[in-house]
Amino acid sequence: MTIALGKHNFATQIKCKIGRSTFSVAFYVRKTRMNKHGQAAIVVRVTVNGIRADLAAQKLVNPKLWDTAKGKAYERTPLTRELNMYLDSVRAKLIRIHRDMEEDDAQNVTAQAVIHRYLGKDKPERHTLMELFREHNERCRALSGIDMAPATVLRYETSLRHTEQFLLHIYRKQDIYLDELNRQFMMDYEFYLKSVRRCNHNSATKYLKNFKKIVRLALLDKEWLDKDPFSGIKFKFEQVERDFLEMHEVEKLRRKQIDIPRLEQVRDVFVFCCYTGLAFTDVKQLTQDHIATDIHGAKWIRKPRQKTGNVCHIPLLEVPLKILDKYKAAPYCQTHGVLLPVLCNQKMNAYLKELADICGIRKQISTHMSQHTFATCMLANGVSMESVAKMLGHSDTKMTRHYARILDSTVYREMQNVQGALRRSDR
Repeated sequence: MTIALGKHNFATQIKCKIGRSTFSVAFYVRKTRMNKHGQAAIVVRVTVNGIRADLAAQKLVNPKLWDTAKGKAYERTPLTRELNMYLDSVRAKLIRIHRDMEEDDAQNVTAQAVIHRYLGKDKPERHTLMELFREHNERCRALSGIDMAPATVLRYETSLRHTEQFLLHIYRKQDIYLDELNRQFMMDYEFYLKSVRRCNHNSATKYLKNFKKIVRLALLDKEWLDKDPFSGIKFKFEQVERDFLEMHEVEKLRRKQIDIPRLEQVRDVFVFCCYTGLAFTDVKQLTQDHIATDIHGAKWIRKPRQKTGNVCHIPLLEVPLKILDKYKAAPYCQTHGVLLPVLCNQKMNAYLKELADICGIRKQISTHMSQHTFATCMLANGVSMESVAKMLGHSDTKMTRHYARILDSTVYREMQNVQGALRRSDR
């Protein structure tokens, strides 16, 4: 074995050649991650035959005390001298491990294998992607309706199915080891979602973000991964202008004579949401416990939002009060202890499309549209953004602006006020 120390005793790298492999050890400071004391972690880089792997040295140092050229701390204090002695011992142990592995099985010596032996993990247990994904989804199902919305659980189940089909379609495999994940896998997955599954950009991004959570579980919680395959990959949603109904369209829908009971029921629930801003999950869970009466006798909805947990405060106007009164004796409401007979979201959206055709409304009506309709109509009728946010259960108005739109009628009315002010100033 030959050890090339170079000019200094604490050279940045120690290169060894044993048998057929080349080996080097280097130390560097990860300056991009500083703690509150201005210290950064020292990292050991092991390279075998040009392939490198990193290992945390479990030591911190102020970058100002680090000699980058020599790969050690400046020996100005007893603490830095002690640090350098520790790094020397790490280096010596890694060299000894590499030498022993060369003698045992020179063909299977890798940088990662050297590190695993240093950490006492000579034969690390390999875990698979679908193993972790299914374990995660089982936990989600157990938390459904407690800490996690059922719709979120369903989304992870769909994401699991997409991943299974992707592995079969691209790799002809039913599973893959976590340590086989790389950047190319992520790029192939995105391409598959958009080309084979025909997902639009935002839908594909949602599935990729779900998948990223699984990878981060393997990386941070389970420590089954040494490297993040998502490193450097950022997801960005495209801005989508959500449609909404104007008040005259809501009234057209509300006043339309509907003779089919299922459509009438869906129409009433949708109109109720347009007047209250409740999301589908919230209106489905609405019970008498969520109705409060103030000191003036006015009725309010006070309910924690399923999505955010924030309590919404919504005064009940005449129209939603009539709808509640209409269904208070409905068999479904009596049996399930709720205030409105709400179907599943899929049927609701299907029947709303029928209603749009019947009423001559040329828009793609969905249950989610009711929130955008409520926010926009409230704003158009002079309700402040802060009040709309309070009714929708938003923590701040930034999210509310995503739902509310400024109508032309609002702009025209405000400009008329400006015109009136200008005329008065000319007198």
